Amino acid sequence: MGLELRQHLRMTQQLVMTPQLQQAIKLLQLSRMELVDLVRTEMNENPLLDGADDGEEPVAEPGSSPAEEQAAESAPAVKDKDRSEEVKGEEGRNEIDWDQYLDHYQMQGHTAPSNRGMADEDLPGFEATLTRKGDLTDHLVWQLRLSHFTESEELVAMLIIGNLDQDGYFTMPAVDGENADEDASPRDPLVRVSFESGVGLEKCEEVLKKVQALDPVGVAARDLRECLLLQVRHLNADTPEIVAIVERHLKHLESKNYLAIAKDLKLSIEEVVKAVKFISRLEPKPGRAFTVEEAQYITPDVQVHKMGDRYVTVLNDDGLSKLRISATYRAALKNGQAGSAKDYIQDKLRSAVWLIRSIHQRQRTIYKVTESIVKFQRDFLDKGIAYLKPLILRDVAEDIGMHESTVSRVTTNKYVHTPQGIYELKFFFNSAINKTGGDEIASEAVKNHIKLIVAAEDQKHPHSDQRIVELLQGQGIEIARRTVAKYREVLGILPSSKRKKYF
Repeated sequence: MGLELRQHLRMTQQLVMTPQLQQAIKLLQLSRMELVDLVRTEMNENPLLDGADDGEEPVAEPGSSPAEEQAAESAPAVKDKDRSEEVKGEEGRNEIDWDQYLDHYQMQGHTAPSNRGMADEDLPGFEATLTRKGDLTDHLVWQLRLSHFTESEELVAMLIIGNLDQDGYFTMPAVDGENADEDASPRDPLVRVSFESGVGLEKCEEVLKKVQALDPVGVAARDLRECLLLQVRHLNADTPEIVAIVERHLKHLESKNYLAIAKDLKLSIEEVVKAVKFISRLEPKPGRAFTVEEAQYITPDVQVHKMGDRYVTVLNDDGLSKLRISATYRAALKNGQAGSAKDYIQDKLRSAVWLIRSIHQRQRTIYKVTESIVKFQRDFLDKGIAYLKPLILRDVAEDIGMHESTVSRVTTNKYVHTPQGIYELKFFFNSAINKTGGDEIASEAVKNHIKLIVAAEDQKHPHSDQRIVELLQGQGIEIARRTVAKYREVLGILPSSKRKKYF
């Protein structure tokens, strides 16, 4: 049997992920802020990219020499200078010296003092006029400076203040190997402070009490029990029943098991309820008032407006640079002035053109997906969340002729402004819950029904999960009790035992 080499022609199909295709897919799933950052980075790295709002530098005529250009620029300047001196000589006699007039007017006391005579560099910057809300640490350090602390006490106090969490509790992170051979109970953070400061534990305890006496009351407590006791003693309300409930029955207090508290302390329900009323007015998180929460601003990628009887989809391009190819480099390639940089310019040109095309394709895809969602969710836009319909990615993908993965990327971290509010595009895709008669309802609509049922219940007799199931069945919604419990947890609604109000 002989061996020989032969050539065969065969046609196959293969998907190749080119760098350009990878970039287009990446752009699809970027959020608006990420896209803005990417465009800025590309504009800094690619000289051929230019913003549409940026002015272009004038390009000199090809036939003019540098000497002629300089002469042409200087000649008008000289003529303008002579003309301005001429005008000044003719009209200067009739002009009023406003600076002298205003200075004299100020000296007469007719105006309030101003910074008119100050140079711009002498004025305070805009940042100097801004203030920020002080946090808990600043508030405590300010009080510490006004108090009588020795040098060693101030060192311990600063260690304590520096280890307060955002709720105002005194905690210290565990060190590797700590509590390895001990019980699971955490070590008192004051031990670490004593070790790091070189001050005795008893002295550190005294400093801790001084810090706990600062405002807000209850700060620097090591647990909830100590925090509440500090506030009770500060208010001179440390009666035996209140102290006993705080020290021994916080678990029963959390679950509102007042009968167990009354039985153990041999008190009546009325006495327990009276004590609980007072405890409920205490602040379990003393540092909450000083917590600065960062506001999250959302800029929608697309807007849906109602015009007459139809909805119009408009892309939101505010803040996005309208990219174009720089006219300077385009003219250099066209006129053959690129020289040795021709290959570099052509490479950057291809990259810039592909980026512009990818961004346009991204915007068109977002528009098409939003248009399809508007078509499916017309009742939601007209009447609200109770009329949200079940929708899956496949429905939109088949409607616009795209793959489900493309729709998934487009709807991730993209927001739409509708007459009902601002929503993420993912919000409109919901699983279906069966209704009586064969109809279906979206899961988000069911969550809204549960929220309304809980909001309208009698707080002294809250609905159990089973009761909520029965009420939903009365509205034609078939749902299991465990599903109600899951939706209730997602909505942040407590169980009925913890929602019950005794007073």
